[in-house]
Amino acid sequence: RPHPAMLRALPRLRALPLAGLLPRLAAAPAASLSLSSAPPLRRLSISRSPPLATTLAPARQLPQRRAFSSGGGEPQVLEVPQMGESITEGTLVAWMKGAGDAVAEDEVVCQIETDKITVDVRAPAAGVIKSVSAEEGETVAVGAPIAMIVYGAEAAAAGGKAEKPAEKPAEAKSKAAAPAAPAAPPPLPAVEAAPATPTYASSVAESGDRRVKMTRMRLRIAERLKSSQNTAAMLTTFNEVDMTALIALRKEFKDGFEAKHGAKLGFMSAFVKAAAVGLMEQPEVNAFIDGDDVVYRDYVDISVAVSTMTGLVVPVIRGCETLDFAGIEKTIADFGVRAKTGKLSIEEMQGGTFTISNGGVFGSLLSTPIINMPQSAILGMHIIQKRPVAVGDKVEIRPMMYLALSYDHRLIDGREAVTFLRRIKVMIEDPRRLLLGIDL
Repeated sequence: RPHPAMLRALPRLRALPLAGLLPRLAAAPAASLSLSSAPPLRRLSISRSPPLATTLAPARQLPQRRAFSSGGGEPQVLEVPQMGESITEGTLVAWMKGAGDAVAEDEVVCQIETDKITVDVRAPAAGVIKSVSAEEGETVAVGAPIAMIVYGAEAAAAGGKAEKPAEKPAEAKSKAAAPAAPAAPPPLPAVEAAPATPTYASSVAESGDRRVKMTRMRLRIAERLKSSQNTAAMLTTFNEVDMTALIALRKEFKDGFEAKHGAKLGFMSAFVKAAAVGLMEQPEVNAFIDGDDVVYRDYVDISVAVSTMTGLVVPVIRGCETLDFAGIEKTIADFGVRAKTGKLSIEEMQGGTFTISNGGVFGSLLSTPIINMPQSAILGMHIIQKRPVAVGDKVEIRPMMYLALSYDHRLIDGREAVTFLRRIKVMIEDPRRLLLGIDL
């Protein structure tokens, strides 16, 4: 309800000429009007105050909040990424960053080991890890949350520059009240120490067995190898190859090959190419059994066994029937580097039609390799060793290598297996056949 004084002043305000009032009001933009009950019109007073623009301070510009900024930014969930079509979980083997650590964009936060590869989980943007929700050794499923990260460059900078927390007042007070430590006594004169008595009992007591959980990759390797032995009717045939011509070829052209192609010329490219030729000529060795059917391939994708710290991996060289020596050597070199750093993808280790394993790099003289299912055969290379061999009617010392071909006898007969292995032997002993693509 209006105040009674305002109601009594209304008639006089209506009678007041506006022509004289408006100029006075215009001259005082921030004027304050006060009305009293008696007499209303004469008590009307106008007091000038500074203009509004000078009285009010400029509006403070509020900082615009960017997405993922540290200023009140909400933590975002870091989830276990997709690691392949057939992989649904893995084991978190190591945290590279912990709670409170700053991370850069694409920096590795943790590593998850699967039965095939070790996957690096990377930060999608710069920020600070607020908390982790999975421990090392824990099994984590694809899509499960493993950490909370506050994203933003400001958060990362703040996390990187975090200082040691200030000392609590209570602690400072206690330290101040603590008496000074007495001075250390002067050192005693040096005395020749008696010879230490060997602690044989302690050594025996400390020795013993250690139980270490198998990694996912080792478990998967064990499962696949045993399954191969239980499934395939595995048989191995052997031969030996004279490496004289291939060694001479490599010695003569290795420098020029590396200068032109940027990759070293090794022996593996010759064996891969020879195997590709033999597989196209003996399609049963390149096929596999699927239920009651035999699946033949008109292409050659050779898996090359590479040993790593975590186990054996078999990346696949695609289209070996169309590659030359340079293409094969570049691919093998790239696989070797990325296998040691765990950068191989699952897709690069799937779909091979044949496998070559070179145990000779570790000094193996002879072995019987196990088939990499569902493939039907595997070639084992071994160490090059000088041995006396009959060359014509003479005995000569030649660099020799044993070759072993393990094959699934359910699909491959002895004729095809022996023919395939001898074909490799002939082409390695005369590399001109490989380079020219003809039989000499």
